[in-house]
Amino acid sequence: MSLKTTYAWIAPFYDTALNRATRAARRASLAHLPEKPGRVLINGVGTGLDLPELPGQHDYIGLDLTRGMLLRALPRAGHLRFLPIQGDAQHLPFADASVDHAVLHLILAVVPNPNACLAEIARVVKPGGTVLIFDKFLKRGQPALLRRLANPLVRRIATRLDVIFEDVLGQAPGLILESDQPAFASGWFRLIRLRRE
Repeated sequence: MSLKTTYAWIAPFYDTALNRATRAARRASLAHLPEKPGRVLINGVGTGLDLPELPGQHDYIGLDLTRGMLLRALPRAGHLRFLPIQGDAQHLPFADASVDHAVLHLILAVVPNPNACLAEIARVVKPGGTVLIFDKFLKRGQPALLRRLANPLVRRIATRLDVIFEDVLGQAPGLILESDQPAFASGWFRLIRLRRE
């Protein structure tokens, strides 16, 4: 089953599963968007759970792989200048250095190739731009046997359990780590802030 098929199927249930559990972490991450108005890419916008938490001064682009997710996001964008685009987070349809900032909430552990996804962000974000990440990551050298054993099945359905952020960042030239904090689940979920050189 492809990622596109899976997420088209789970779109109606996505909010119920994630909204309450992740709302506080999303807010904490989005509080780091700069005040100065700019163009912000929400890469993997999903059903738009981030949208009600976003400040109104920016122009937002919400990219998602499926039309079903984008249709569910639109009602949440009422107060924003928001452009929904269907596309692949690993092959962004944008020019180099064309957005000021990027938000990647629960996308790096979903896409088949997180290295390509973050490298694309490094390509499209302007120098000095902020990249906000909220996701689940293993730590380098962490055994996490149960997660690793479950990963081959779970990654076919919805998400990966074996992504090591430090390895992904190492494949994205030009992105500098500014902050890395645990969010919940004993630090499995993390709030990360990067700066584009």
